[in-house]
Amino acid sequence: MAASTLPLSWASTTISNKQTAANNNNNNVKCSRENEESQHKRRGLLLGAGTLTATVFPSSPLLAQEKPMRYETFVDTIDGYSYYYPSDWRDFDCLGHDSAFKDRYLQLQNVRVRFIPTEKKDIHDLGPMEEVITDLVTKIYSAPNQYPYIASMEERSEDGKNYYTFEFTLVSRNFSASHFATIAIANGRYYTLIVGANERRWKKFRNKLKVVADSFKVLDI
Repeated sequence: MAASTLPLSWASTTISNKQTAANNNNNNVKCSRENEESQHKRRGLLLGAGTLTATVFPSSPLLAQEKPMRYETFVDTIDGYSYYYPSDWRDFDCLGHDSAFKDRYLQLQNVRVRFIPTEKKDIHDLGPMEEVITDLVTKIYSAPNQYPYIASMEERSEDGKNYYTFEFTLVSRNFSASHFATIAIANGRYYTLIVGANERRWKKFRNKLKVVADSFKVLDI
């Protein structure tokens, strides 16, 4: 894992060695592994009272501009990806992930990225967007005691790379959290970015976190 300066017009700020000087604190909080290894059966998917939004979008204008105010840019040219994160967040160790940043006060408000090897060349090789995302949320991301709800699905294409971004909520008896996830395939890797917050704070911070999800890009390595 390594980060270095990437000569992209929109990436005006980079992190060296996956850490800025401002982030050199002792944020060594361990993050529990995602439920990707779980093979338990999940509950059925709740699609909500309205119609599930599944949309195909062109390249987001955000990614063609300078980074937004109050965000920093994380770039990893070794592992081949980049994204924005809120400038007041701090990096931390998240088990099983390649990079992660969290709110300095609210640990559950965070973004993390991981990747696994794949022989697929593009996310379209995984199958139709609706089926891929539904399977991920109901069979991979949710635990047996959680009730999953998918709010929206989007597809974005940029520089010959395709991305699925989707919003979902996991509800359990005592706790609920909402997330955006963006997935992509490149460089023989299946990349996943997830950014989220607990349900009580989701309405306030949703748009801020959507910027993070929409900014995720895979790079040629």
